[in-house]
Amino acid sequence: MPRQVDHEGRRRIIADAVCRLADERGLEGVTLRDVAARAEVSMGAVQRCFRTKEEMLVFALGHIGERIGERVQARLVRSPAQSAASALGHAATEIALLREEHRAEARVWLAFVAQAAVSKPLAETLKTNYAALQAAFTHLISEAREDAGHTGRLDPQREARTLLALADGLTTHVLIGHLTPQEAQEALHVHLAGLWGGPGG
Repeated sequence: MPRQVDHEGRRRIIADAVCRLADERGLEGVTLRDVAARAEVSMGAVQRCFRTKEEMLVFALGHIGERIGERVQARLVRSPAQSAASALGHAATEIALLREEHRAEARVWLAFVAQAAVSKPLAETLKTNYAALQAAFTHLISEAREDAGHTGRLDPQREARTLLALADGLTTHVLIGHLTPQEAQEALHVHLAGLWGGPGG
């Protein structure tokens, strides 16, 4: 058992090294040799953890998704009495990676998204992540609709798809400087308020 724990821990250390290199150079600049040097392990250790570079990248992408998911959960656990609408806003903000401390993570995430366009394994990992996020959004929107006594034709699944696409797009717009984080946050707030017929909707 200790050997297995060490193996998983090493995979995570390597995944962190992949992310740091991707932030600096993009995924095209990530080589097994450089990852080994950054992770301070041997090339053999990297190759024992991952059979191919693509397998390593798939694991690293999943690692990022886990970190974001853990932050979303932490935000929700911190205020268990909050409304479903408030929880939805917190979750969407975390996923959009708008805060300055998440800028590096946003760069790495978009590097993986770009690579996924030509890598089926990465694309499948992203689709799984997005499906889980969409399901969570759908659940929160359904709850918030009931809390608000919404009587319109609001379709939770459709709105969840729209919100996820908006949050994802805002990541890019902030990263390239088209929007400030504040402007992106306002766009998100206005959209969410509009779901319940609030100000700005």
